[in-house]
Amino acid sequence: MKVLTIHDLKIIKKRAEGTLLLREESNETVAAQCCGLALGTEHLQILICGGTGCKASDSHIIAERLQQALERNNIADKVDIITTGCFGFCEKGPIVKIIPDNTFYTQVVPDDADEIVGEHIIGGRKIERLLYIDPKTEKTVSDSKHMDFYRKQMRIALRNCGFIDPENIEEYIALDGYMALADSLLHKKPEEVIDVIKRSGLRGRGGGGFPTGKKWEFAHKQQADMKYVVCNADEGDPGAFMDRSIMEGDPHSIVEAMAVCGYSIGSPKGLVYIRAEYPLAIQRLKIAITQAREYGLLGKNIFGTDFSFDIEIRYGAGAFVCGEETALIHSMEGKRGEPTLKPPFPAEAGYLGKPTNVNNVETLANIPIILTKGAEWFASIGTERSKGTKVFALAGKINNVGLIEVPMGTTLREVIYEIGGGIKGGKKFKAVQTGGPSGGCLTEKHLDTPIDFDNLLAEGSMMGSGGMIVMDEDDCMVSVSRFYLDFTVEESCGKCTPCRIGNKRLLELLNKITEGRGTMKDLDALSTLGKVIKDTALCGLGQTSPNPVLSTLNNFYDEYVEHVRDKTCRAKQCKSLLTYTINPELCIGCHLCFKHCPADAILGDVRKPHVINPDKCIKCGMCMARCKFKAINVV
Repeated sequence: MKVLTIHDLKIIKKRAEGTLLLREESNETVAAQCCGLALGTEHLQILICGGTGCKASDSHIIAERLQQALERNNIADKVDIITTGCFGFCEKGPIVKIIPDNTFYTQVVPDDADEIVGEHIIGGRKIERLLYIDPKTEKTVSDSKHMDFYRKQMRIALRNCGFIDPENIEEYIALDGYMALADSLLHKKPEEVIDVIKRSGLRGRGGGGFPTGKKWEFAHKQQADMKYVVCNADEGDPGAFMDRSIMEGDPHSIVEAMAVCGYSIGSPKGLVYIRAEYPLAIQRLKIAITQAREYGLLGKNIFGTDFSFDIEIRYGAGAFVCGEETALIHSMEGKRGEPTLKPPFPAEAGYLGKPTNVNNVETLANIPIILTKGAEWFASIGTERSKGTKVFALAGKINNVGLIEVPMGTTLREVIYEIGGGIKGGKKFKAVQTGGPSGGCLTEKHLDTPIDFDNLLAEGSMMGSGGMIVMDEDDCMVSVSRFYLDFTVEESCGKCTPCRIGNKRLLELLNKITEGRGTMKDLDALSTLGKVIKDTALCGLGQTSPNPVLSTLNNFYDEYVEHVRDKTCRAKQCKSLLTYTINPELCIGCHLCFKHCPADAILGDVRKPHVINPDKCIKCGMCMARCKFKAINVV
């Protein structure tokens, strides 16, 4: 391992900058035209999304096919194929981007490789059928800068995802990578680094929103022979993939941030706690750590100083409760993943009883750029009490499913209708769940709420780690709350009675209501018990677990009443409340429903209208799925 100097870092940066200059999206003239080799372009690059989602849709095979096509045409030396991290626009993946004209191809399949090389790379002609079609104008858009999905985004934590090769440390260095670490070690005292983070206003992006600078300061002030820096990469919210995408697309930002934190609090050791279900993120993180060691950016005497720091990876088994920092620490120690009462906080007594600073992936991803661009720059973005941007995994009944990053203060309406492209199938918006299982469901009246930590809490939800699931008119809010509570009950560690027993009782009440056995007293019991759990549970998981129930009770009370009093589900999601009938005017007696009914609940002769015996019907929906004449009604 060599000792890198700041001069060495600048040489590497200059050497790698040329490769990245082609990818800058500021050149409107170049972006407006197609730059195939036939038009005299000296060198081209093809960027391919290599995130988990696109890899699952064969993006790695697309890369192989493109390489083979280049070799067959003897132009492999003139075109570089680069696998990047997630571009964010998951709904339209796999994504292939041609540089330098920034042509943005969507939903590419391996069989498109030959055409991309022949038409675009060699012939200089864009392939219209692979371009994004703007749903408003119905015209093709070739440059991502002009897509509504990207227009209102501001990528800070995601700044390098989809732009650099995450397995090439020199591309990270070319974008000022490790400059924050060098400047901190060579020109700043630990207290000065912490002061920059404090003045930036950065708050923890893992859900709690605690000021990051204060957290570092707390750990810095502790006197101990050993301290630890922990990266919480245990992302367990249903539908959330923010941290995974950052690690897959920009792992060096996490490595650098952990090293900066280690210098600031006086720690020589970093630990990344990551769920084993993230193989690609683990692979790229391992590569980044190995490269950083080879370049002298981890290990002994970094930049020739007396500061030494190294990182190890620890694996989690996917327990949601281990996202809570004390449970995470116990898991790393080989103990049962259970939270403990605070204080003492991990900054006082954490891993192995030593002072420990825990930050999640997104929080750490902001650190290098804050130190590079300054606290004032970051603090100028966002709202008064919530600075910077927030990454969200936008999913559910939304046209543009994907990973987005917006300034704090952006409204839910902007996210759902402008970036997200509105509700799928022209359906009516019903609710959005923010904060995952710990968050709440917000309604149409909340759409103009600026997104930040305090506003979401005030409306009965929370920021959480950044899951945002959109629901439409076909969703039953009672079933939604039951879904999230079922997840929480399954993931509870069972240490405290309010969470272990209280949430089970809540779930029993919800099951009773969705099965048509509920009473009005049960609705009062839901509210009372939910509030008790919030006030008495040990950790954040238990304290926030009733949020989906309480928020839906508050915003959709009429639906609960319908389930209890009228024994109906307007969204037709609660099977126990449904009644299946056959319209005799549409039924021709084809016998398909009769043959496939698992309960023998359908009666009738061939070529004569059938009927359903309600006493036998198990409401599985098989008859409706098989009927070709839309003769089955459900109420």
